[in-house]
Amino acid sequence: MATYLITGSNRGIGLEYCKQLADRGEQVIATCRNSSPDLDDLPVRVETGVDISSGNSVINLINKIKGEKIDVLIHNAGIYESNSISDLDPESILRQFEVNALSPLCFTRAMIGNLVQGSKIILMTSRMGSIEDNTSGGSYGYRMSKVSLCMAGKSLSIDLAHKGISVAILHPGLVSTGMTGFTSQGISTQESVLGLLKRIDLLNITNSGTFWHSNGEILPW
Repeated sequence: MATYLITGSNRGIGLEYCKQLADRGEQVIATCRNSSPDLDDLPVRVETGVDISSGNSVINLINKIKGEKIDVLIHNAGIYESNSISDLDPESILRQFEVNALSPLCFTRAMIGNLVQGSKIILMTSRMGSIEDNTSGGSYGYRMSKVSLCMAGKSLSIDLAHKGISVAILHPGLVSTGMTGFTSQGISTQESVLGLLKRIDLLNITNSGTFWHSNGEILPW
């Protein structure tokens, strides 16, 4: 049984991670700002009041889990705000950068003491963070923040290799969640997380730093 710590666990993909991992018999530490009835119904450890963009919030969590080994750290928390060229909002762009890119990096640094050889770090990004794949433009804040997250993940895979810690940079697919307005064109959270867990299970130090689609496709930078 491995221990997974997941941010943004109260709904969507984060909640589905908790469900499937609990079904597998894994130990799950589900963190979120506020819990939900669906999360509370699961046989997982819920830590509320965790805002990854708040230093004090992260310190409080670190104190609670001091000395506990984390086998897999899944950075799932994130935000999306629309920014087109006609309605650029610098504060929105900075907010997305802070939550989607800088905070996961700082959170990882804070968690280093809980990671050991063989631990895995999972960064939930998006193919919207691929420069080569960008054919539709727009979404400036979200795209820019996810490009930054991808770069952070690649650097982490290099800097932590000597510790035997591997890093995956994962795109969940177009998933029907609140963030996507429950699009009818998206796949279910169940299908997405099934694929994501396959990528996580296959992650090792030799393929660390790879940018994957949940279906196994390697995505371009």
